[in-house]
Amino acid sequence: MSVSLDSLRRFAVQRQFPEPASLERALAAAAFIQADPIRAPARAQDLVLRQRVYGYRAGDLERRYPELGVEEDFFVVYGFVSRALPPLMHPRSRWRSTWSPSLRKRAQALLDFVRERGVVHPRDVDSHFAHGKVTNYWGGSSNATTHLLERMHYRGLLRVARRESGVRLYATAEHGSAPANRAERHQRLDALVDHAVRLYAPLSGRGLSSLVVTRLGYAVPQWRGSELKSALGRAKMRLAHAKVDGRDWYLPADESLERDALPDRVRLLAPFDPAVWDRQRFEILWGWAYRFEAYTPAPKRKLGYYALPLLWRDRVIGWANLAVKNGKLVSKMGYVGSRPREGGFASALEAELDAMRVFLGL
Repeated sequence: MSVSLDSLRRFAVQRQFPEPASLERALAAAAFIQADPIRAPARAQDLVLRQRVYGYRAGDLERRYPELGVEEDFFVVYGFVSRALPPLMHPRSRWRSTWSPSLRKRAQALLDFVRERGVVHPRDVDSHFAHGKVTNYWGGSSNATTHLLERMHYRGLLRVARRESGVRLYATAEHGSAPANRAERHQRLDALVDHAVRLYAPLSGRGLSSLVVTRLGYAVPQWRGSELKSALGRAKMRLAHAKVDGRDWYLPADESLERDALPDRVRLLAPFDPAVWDRQRFEILWGWAYRFEAYTPAPKRKLGYYALPLLWRDRVIGWANLAVKNGKLVSKMGYVGSRPREGGFASALEAELDAMRVFLGL
């Protein structure tokens, strides 16, 4: 099927933002919400959920986490997953056979400590074991206890029971057995692919390949390489498919690209919102390159520290940098071209800023 870029753009936007639902329903529908610790003006997971949950307030996910039926885990990146996903991803590789003897000994002692205490704060673990410091992903110094807790969490030995002031508190975790045969393994992989496609569709051929072969490698490190390439091949046969300007696009098998016109609505999106997450797709749909610059040296930033893509109807036309100063929301807008002159844009933008104030509790 051959369709226009306008149709693809409307489909990409409209399917991402249905009528707001309860937090429970939104989490179940998404299956995964990417997490990020930066608050500018709120954490990414909260900025994503405010677009999809009726009456959502910053911090609701953390406050209600124990009752929501979700887990913190790695899917395509780190975030919050519905409880439908962990049984498809775990057990991950056998930690006893891949860690050094000294690391296995430390991990077992820590596991016994957590099992005895029930739920532990990293501070309490560190005071008991005093593991010292390690170099973290960003090249700085991290607490070695926290680093080991994170590694054990990824391996499925621990789970995040809840958070206190943003700090993860851990408990032991239990997972089912590994797939007994190839057919069951394929079934789990195909289900993971379908969850990812439903979250991020429409996906270009390149985007689908990157998502399945590279990104899902975080979710199932025990099945990298040929297993994931095989899953990609099965996905291309199973998913709905369309051509736009000669490029292949994939979407869930039960969806079509037909969509209605979009209302005069402004949305300020998180840098990791599923609608903008695929940077190549972003450029194709909206004709410019969005970059997340929080870790870019200030003199080299073009958009700002934490630029929020500005969606007007079905076009991302610019970005906003928001901050809270003296209890008030301060906004600075940037536009790819000129600011829209339609009468509805100014009022729609102010409505979105008002909604952001309520979300932040200002």
